[in-house]
Amino acid sequence: MSKTTAHAALTFVLLVGIAILSPSCRAQKKEFTKWPSGSSPKEIGKRAAERFVAGPHTNFGRSTPPAHITYPEDVTWYGALAFAELSANKDLAARLVSRFDSLLANEPTLVPQPVNVDSTVFASVPLEIYIQTKQEKYLDLGRELADKQWEDPLPDGLSKQSRFWIDDMYMLTIVQVQAYRATGDAKYIDRAALEMSAYLDKLQQPNGLFYHAPDVPFFWGRGNGWVAAGMAELLRSLPANHPQRARIMEGYRNMMQSLLKFQGKDGMWRQLLDHPESWPESSCTAMFTFAMITGVKNGWLTDKNYAHAARKGWLGLVSNLTPEGDLRNVCEGTNKKNDINYYLNRGRNTGDLHGQAPLLWCASALLR
Repeated sequence: MSKTTAHAALTFVLLVGIAILSPSCRAQKKEFTKWPSGSSPKEIGKRAAERFVAGPHTNFGRSTPPAHITYPEDVTWYGALAFAELSANKDLAARLVSRFDSLLANEPTLVPQPVNVDSTVFASVPLEIYIQTKQEKYLDLGRELADKQWEDPLPDGLSKQSRFWIDDMYMLTIVQVQAYRATGDAKYIDRAALEMSAYLDKLQQPNGLFYHAPDVPFFWGRGNGWVAAGMAELLRSLPANHPQRARIMEGYRNMMQSLLKFQGKDGMWRQLLDHPESWPESSCTAMFTFAMITGVKNGWLTDKNYAHAARKGWLGLVSNLTPEGDLRNVCEGTNKKNDINYYLNRGRNTGDLHGQAPLLWCASALLR
């Protein structure tokens, strides 16, 4: 084959590929790259990450120090580490790792014991540090915690930490997915997929959304956000031929389709998703935005409405950001309760890590 013929053949293949991919590529270029001044993911992510790394260990808004590192801090730390890597900010990454080393050296009692999903999610941090640094000490700690989550599993193979609250669909998932990303050992991704499939079968409602718990029939925003983010994280690493991938993808797409209907004109989702009179809530908006960005970028969500909704969600979040980098209108820590007013009257915090974490996930997803 002559060079001219070979060049023509290659050009044809590229043009065919562009023709096939162009609607999705155009949507991404338009929706995920051209940002108003001051709202780019690199700028916003840096503000939020710098805010986190300079701050103290938090205790759910209380003035007293925590007894151990709390789960909102864990998932914010994970998000900041991912953002640092994706934005090629080596100085930020070094300070985030130094914060962890200082914790282990100077405050080891703050390391949580893996007794439930909220405490075990701490493992996502050392596993992310290992993924980025390849230093075995971080892998050893993260893998130990991930394996303890599956000590003495239930008869159906689920973790004994399973409680069928929708929050678990992120908390359980991210630890095992991170262990899989760090080691390549299929047992970890199998655990996460088994857990997610069981929760989908038990908790997803006909409209694609999730009650906070089987005995609490409310579509609480952040609870549903944990689900959306957990499925997106899992699907990002779940092998294409995995036996549970189709089931999880079906649950994910059903949820995303439903969420399109409940997004406000301001780009925000509400504290109770199906109650438009309830207040716009930032943490769930960030979580849904992360899940949609991830779906669009990976080709799971091909309708252009998803890219548009994700852009609106991001800009809605930016509009709720203080100059210091703190999200406003973040629902305070919330237990389950079969009382609608309990959800409608929850406190609205500024700078709560429940919101800072998914803001960082969004920034990372846009850069990924």
